[in-house]
Amino acid sequence: MLRDPHIPFSRNYQLQSMLALYIVFWIVTAISPTDRLQWLMESLLPVGTMILLVATFQKFPFTNLSYLFMLIFLLLHTYAAHYTYQHTPFDVWLKNSFHTQRSYFDRVVHFAFGLLWSYPTRELLTRSTQLRGFPSFAIPVSIVFSFSAFFEIVEMLVAIVAGQAGKDYMGLQGDIFDSQKDMSLGLIGAVISMGILAGIRRKKDSARK
Repeated sequence: MLRDPHIPFSRNYQLQSMLALYIVFWIVTAISPTDRLQWLMESLLPVGTMILLVATFQKFPFTNLSYLFMLIFLLLHTYAAHYTYQHTPFDVWLKNSFHTQRSYFDRVVHFAFGLLWSYPTRELLTRSTQLRGFPSFAIPVSIVFSFSAFFEIVEMLVAIVAGQAGKDYMGLQGDIFDSQKDMSLGLIGAVISMGILAGIRRKKDSARK
């Protein structure tokens, strides 16, 4: 049951499978990454996220659907961390097939961040507060957008401190509006996610009447 947050971990086989999948995937991608220093910097996000989710599981277990969305995002990010965002096989194929000048997988992941993290954010808000109605869809969008901006600020600080490795980590690729575009994609992803969910909820409410 993807929506039941009350199943103990010992009997939650779906969650166990998701955790095992990510651990195996992380270990495999940790072997001989393209750039070890950049991999270490990129790995801070998924490792920190996993530690936070494990530490808070007893007090606030998410539904398996939320964990699935988070897993998909972490798999995308971990995949990119192995190759670096600028040299993923996806981008190699894109450049060879369509003669693009820059790597676009980072854009995909920023969009996925908004698309996939807005649902768990809404779940956290609606289950821990009395938030309902339109604000329960609008506020998660605002929070996800704020985190998108926060990550861009962190990338800037890393680029300042870490020199060339930090600049590679930031991945501007010659685009002075890279940060703004990344944030915009996160916003668009969140709006689409909450728009779809609002439409589903409205349809279900209408069916009950």
